[in-house]
Amino acid sequence: MAAKLKRQGSKGRTAFARGTGQPNTLSGVARRVLRYANRGLPRVDFLRRVSKVLMEFSGCDAVELRLKDPELQYSWEAFRRPRESFRFTILGNPRTAGGQAEKLGARQGRASLDHLYQDVLRGPSKRTWSFSASQRSFWTGDAHKSLGGGDAAGAALGEMHRSLAVMRFAVDDRTAGLLQLKSLRPGYFTREEVESYEGFAQTLGQAIANRRGQWALRERVKELTCLYGIAQVALQPRLTLEGILQSIAELLPPAWQYPEITTARILLDGHAYPTPDFRQGPHRQAADIIVGGARRGVVEVFYTRDKAGFVEGVFLKEEQSLIDTVAREISLVVERREAEIYKSKLLDQLRHADRLATIGQLAAGVAHELNEPLANILGFAQLAKKEPDMPPTSAGDLEKIVKTSLHAREIIHKLLVFSRQAPLQKTRVNLNQVVEEGLHFLETRCEKAGIELVRSLQPNLPEISADPSELQQVLVNLVVNALQALPRGGKLTIETHRGHDYVSLVVTDTGAGMTDDVKSKIFMPFFTTKGVDQGTGLGLAVVHGIVTSHGGVIQVQSEVGRGSRFEVRMPVNNSGKAGKNG
Repeated sequence: MAAKLKRQGSKGRTAFARGTGQPNTLSGVARRVLRYANRGLPRVDFLRRVSKVLMEFSGCDAVELRLKDPELQYSWEAFRRPRESFRFTILGNPRTAGGQAEKLGARQGRASLDHLYQDVLRGPSKRTWSFSASQRSFWTGDAHKSLGGGDAAGAALGEMHRSLAVMRFAVDDRTAGLLQLKSLRPGYFTREEVESYEGFAQTLGQAIANRRGQWALRERVKELTCLYGIAQVALQPRLTLEGILQSIAELLPPAWQYPEITTARILLDGHAYPTPDFRQGPHRQAADIIVGGARRGVVEVFYTRDKAGFVEGVFLKEEQSLIDTVAREISLVVERREAEIYKSKLLDQLRHADRLATIGQLAAGVAHELNEPLANILGFAQLAKKEPDMPPTSAGDLEKIVKTSLHAREIIHKLLVFSRQAPLQKTRVNLNQVVEEGLHFLETRCEKAGIELVRSLQPNLPEISADPSELQQVLVNLVVNALQALPRGGKLTIETHRGHDYVSLVVTDTGAGMTDDVKSKIFMPFFTTKGVDQGTGLGLAVVHGIVTSHGGVIQVQSEVGRGSRFEVRMPVNNSGKAGKNG
């Protein structure tokens, strides 16, 4: 070994023994390569470091590594001159179109080398190659002469390398490789050196296998960490959907192969949730977010710049699988949150219905109790008005009593309608006719208030089974409600439409509109935004009671400052609901 090191020193191969802390033996180089492998470096970073340390130790002018991975055949070349450089070439990739992979080492114009590579892989043939005693390696001190073909064959080696050593190694049962050391000087290698490098080549095969396993393990750990983080975030009950999506976006970059150049964002329903310092880049990977069969958004990952490792493909297939999984998890999160919101709305509707039932029972009882004394007050007041020689002051007071009693009786009638105590008298009714008759009494009021009244009635509406007087009340209450929202004039539109199994009445105004909080309470009895002397808060509650008693529904749309739209849908055959409450 001392003689070997001395010989290496004569050829300039003692660069590692100058107090630099670098290995000065081939076994030291092997240990260093194994350490690189244990870090689980990306393929190109690993190959760059291995070729650099091997060139520095051997003093060669170039190192080439050819490998057939299960999914990739490639060549890695490192050159010392004219300046240190590297070249990664994909020889075959089954994942690309056609799935064809060339024979390991095959390249046009290199027939002699191709035969040599195949012989090294299979064992020597009858050719006159100079193989080592183990018959696993080839070396020559004059490649131009040994390979034949003169300058053409030599040029194929690149930069006219004269000395060449080719060693075979195995990574696993499916993967074999070739390690080539090249020198511009003739007669550079000896048999003993080549046999020493044979042992290193086998260590290199183990290192490649180890690096691949370590790298795959590291990537899987990153992916599982990302998915675990998403699961933890999704389980936080106090975190809003927006907060969950933002947290998921920030979990994505560390899970990708090159997190230092990775940004990500989630787009859902037109809203963006980007990582800090987000910017798009030249390379994008994405997966659609599908909720309930509909595309609602997308998950995007960007590499903000190019990187040497991209020569074998930008994104890994495992990363595409990960982003697809993330998109599915987001879909599940959205579905769960929307189900919770829907459940909450259903509970609110149930509580609202329970309150309505309780108020209805109370209202019916109160109405019946008040009817008799109110009838007496009204009757006696009307009799008293008929007395002769009634002083004008007393007559005026009696008129006020009669007017107030009639108003109270109307309120009681509304309470009975709301509590469904008044019997329905259904007949076959044409909705357009009901609208025309009702508007006949409201047109004058609209004109006086400076309100433009627009009719848009669809002809040939089918008849429905309904109480015409109650439908009139629905129309009147909706129009009066709209008029009160237009104190300074505006536009009031009355429409009728025909649906699949329903007819609808639409009342739209350009008034003040409502907030979401007010809109959620408008059908509650006695709720009103008007003054004490301007309304009882029963008008829309009565509308709701009448519509539901006919098997219909009412939908409301409103925006502050832009008006409101009420749509009443009545079933044509009364076989069920005509839609959903808005």
